[in-house]
Amino acid sequence: MKKKLKVLKEKRILIEKQSKSLNPSAALLFIFALLIIGIPPVNAQYSLENAFPNLNFTSPVDFQNPNDGSNRVFIVEQSGIIKVVENSASVSAAKVFLNITDRVEDGGEMGLLGLAFHPDYRNNGYFYVDYTKDNPIETVISRFKVSDTNSDSGDEETELILMKIFQPYSNHNGGQIAFGPDSMLYIALGDGGSRGDPQNRAQNRDSLLGKILRINVDSASLPLNYSIPPDNPFVNNTEGFREEIFAYGLRNPWRFSFDFSTGKIWCGDVGQGDWEEINIIESGKNYGWRCYEGNHQYNLSECNDTNYVFPVWEYPHTEGRSITGGYVYRGTSIPNLFGKYIYADFETRKIWALTYDGINPAQNEFILTAPGGISSFGADKDNELYLCSFDGKIYKLKNNLTDVSAGREKKLDYYLVKNYPNPFNPATRITFNVPEESRVEIQVVDILGNITLLINKTFRPGIYEEPWDASSFSSGVYFIIMKAEPLASKRTFRSTVKALLLK
Repeated sequence: MKKKLKVLKEKRILIEKQSKSLNPSAALLFIFALLIIGIPPVNAQYSLENAFPNLNFTSPVDFQNPNDGSNRVFIVEQSGIIKVVENSASVSAAKVFLNITDRVEDGGEMGLLGLAFHPDYRNNGYFYVDYTKDNPIETVISRFKVSDTNSDSGDEETELILMKIFQPYSNHNGGQIAFGPDSMLYIALGDGGSRGDPQNRAQNRDSLLGKILRINVDSASLPLNYSIPPDNPFVNNTEGFREEIFAYGLRNPWRFSFDFSTGKIWCGDVGQGDWEEINIIESGKNYGWRCYEGNHQYNLSECNDTNYVFPVWEYPHTEGRSITGGYVYRGTSIPNLFGKYIYADFETRKIWALTYDGINPAQNEFILTAPGGISSFGADKDNELYLCSFDGKIYKLKNNLTDVSAGREKKLDYYLVKNYPNPFNPATRITFNVPEESRVEIQVVDILGNITLLINKTFRPGIYEEPWDASSFSSGVYFIIMKAEPLASKRTFRSTVKALLLK
């Protein structure tokens, strides 16, 4: 907090110096701009609402929608049960979609841990699960099929086991499975457990543990019930590396997700004793564990790689102790969070939004503290975010940003989000919401009144991000002004934010 206050003080001093250096007419224009060009946006506030107030779940660990045109969502309970509900706050009962408690060993970090629907689920009815069994302890990746006569029931007798991976200990099982935009199935596996990865499995590519795997479930290469994608990074290697490996050097990747807008894979990796981390997963990359915990040396024995990939963000155990990876928000109801990575800490129940564009340093924003430990995130068909909590509830992330007009409360419609990063050098992103088809004009105005037109075109409804390369602009204070004119009416909307460019 002291560091944040110091930064804010430095920004204020800089702006005051710039204002004092203006000639009188420029100073008047600066005040004029503050008064009439526009008003800064209201700071958004967030909350969690119980998505299904009539229901309770037992240790929910995953939330998925089947993308089959229905309005159903599926909640995975750690004991081995998948439940299906209509995505409505008024729903009064959940149906059991699948019950495989007879083959699942649960408790601690074991159980039914992941669910993924085939991209063509609407036609083939295939869905995939990740669970642990006992005697011996193994991670099992299996395919099931929905009942031919009941779309709300999976057929427990259709199990086809794709993989079994031996687990030397009961913890660090990973558990997330997800289909990527390439229709390949990605699988997260922890380092095998215990403490400190005693066998250094995460670094050894002859082991599947401590890895993100990538397989093709639509073809089989006997004796396997799947095949290896030919563009996997270690295909046809001569060192004995497992060809299923997509990325390695992970401790316990507890929840990864695809941002389908950018193609990036975001992963929260649970730390050992001091640091939690967030990684962008890329093909063939080594994410450092057990050599490094986050950005910090942990155990450098047998560490011969010179190209470790370090996290885009880490936080110490004074902030939290067990990261739950989330999603990049791509919904429409919370414009301020659009394009930000929303994640949580299970122990402290804190929820944050991380802004990272791969160019500028990441910026982290605290959102709120959840009522219970957040075990997982999910998204519905509209890309709105849901959170699985160990208090037995499924929460929906809610926007409390409102405006008061004619004595009634309503949600803001046209909205320009404060640019990120701010201050910036030399590039930034501008995010804005367009609720109906409109002609949108976005200008940059400096404190002398000089205008630069950034955008002038028609947008369909949605939330948009536009870059601003300010490499040719001088340091100073700027106003970003959005003017929108709906095509269906003669109304005009304006929104303004202030930006600070430092070089």
